[in-house]
Amino acid sequence: MPELRRRRRFLVLAICCASIVVVVMDISIVNVALPAIRRDLHASESDLQWTVDAYTLVLAGFLVLAGSTADRIGRRRVFQVGLAAFGAGSLLCGLAPSIGWLIAARALQAVGGTMLNPVALAITADTFPDPAERARAIGVFGSMSGLSLALGPILGGALVDGFGWRSVFWINVPIVAAAIVCAALFVPESRAARARRFDPVGQTLVVLVLGSVVYAIIESKGLGWSSPVILGLLAVAVLGVLGILGYEPRRADPLLDLRLFRSVPFSAAILMALFALCGFSSFLFVSTQYLQDVRGMSALAAGLCMLPVGLLVVVLSPRTGRLVGARGPKLPLMVSGAALALGGATSLWLQAATPLPAVLATYLLFGIFLGTVNPPITNTAVSGMPRSMAGVAASLASTGRQTGTTLGVAIAGAIVGPALAHGGTAYTSAEHGVWWLALGLGSGILMLALLSTGRRAMGTAARAAALFEEVDHGPESRTASPRRR
Repeated sequence: MPELRRRRRFLVLAICCASIVVVVMDISIVNVALPAIRRDLHASESDLQWTVDAYTLVLAGFLVLAGSTADRIGRRRVFQVGLAAFGAGSLLCGLAPSIGWLIAARALQAVGGTMLNPVALAITADTFPDPAERARAIGVFGSMSGLSLALGPILGGALVDGFGWRSVFWINVPIVAAAIVCAALFVPESRAARARRFDPVGQTLVVLVLGSVVYAIIESKGLGWSSPVILGLLAVAVLGVLGILGYEPRRADPLLDLRLFRSVPFSAAILMALFALCGFSSFLFVSTQYLQDVRGMSALAAGLCMLPVGLLVVVLSPRTGRLVGARGPKLPLMVSGAALALGGATSLWLQAATPLPAVLATYLLFGIFLGTVNPPITNTAVSGMPRSMAGVAASLASTGRQTGTTLGVAIAGAIVGPALAHGGTAYTSAEHGVWWLALGLGSGILMLALLSTGRRAMGTAARAAALFEEVDHGPESRTASPRRR
């Protein structure tokens, strides 16, 4: 793709950011609408989990396919199709007559979202060829992801109280329509240097693993962990992982190119993305219901209680992006891991009658965490990879996030679901399991930050990138650099 003028490059970035805002915000904006959806559609706690997880599960399962397909047939083309599918899904969500139809429409939304999340990041990475400018652009893109996740409950609360829960879906339609037009006018077409072939076996195995794990977690509270159904699902997930490890390395163009994971920073970034979004999505799922069902707040008041989180993301994310570009990801990752761990630890003291200022002070820690975690993770996952692998690398980073989000909601619902009907002390006691989870995930991010930013770790990133030299330069690189293979 020829280099674009500076103003056009930043216009492309703005279009990509608009797409990520609607896709990611639809993860969190729905959480504050869950009590209203439960009342209106007579939904159970499992139904509410599926309302969130049908979306995030499809995103996680098909992001890699969308990224590699965009690299092959054209990123702008896939981006525009994704916008159209997302808009249609949003419209159908707003018209859903029952919880079953809503869950199905959420899955359609997510099909469109799979074509937006990683593809927009790949377009951004390809639009900014200068490494420093590219790092800043990726930082902005990652910041918008965190910002939209944090501001979703606030906007959702205002919409639910003012216009009903259906409006949280309808608001996407005009934004998507404008983005389709702008993409056609301003986003140039781009592809990877070499087309990657479709991998149906690998795609099936990925969906099988994720679907089995999430279904087992969500339904475990009703069936029990010793149920033959749950044990069978977990066995299917294990066999699926073994199938991926055995099959994918044998393909010339695997869906999951496991060579990427030879880079310690890349592997750690994917794992940290999973930990981070698992922690935040579980926090968001239980907190919005705690504020409305236990403390009796309106949807708008509950959304406004998330304002400290949103404000901190607004303030910290751009600064974190610049810090990552200037000094690397280590410090922001350590700050975010510590903030998540402390947020989990302090939340253990929250009760139904805890003074609201104390609750909001605790939420500040989750705001610090979310404001500092996305830019370093995104930059670490993509910046060390060759440009021809941008779509796949971006897809895997997004898959880590969506998998974490899916697991966070599934685990949190399994922990607090049985106590929701009892409210008060029963619910806040059940929440302790979620806060211990956040404490552990934050500690994990801290350890991975130390592991992935040292000299030896960076050496593994350089060696992993060299494995893809043939992809970038053609078969002649095989004989020119035999020791790099």
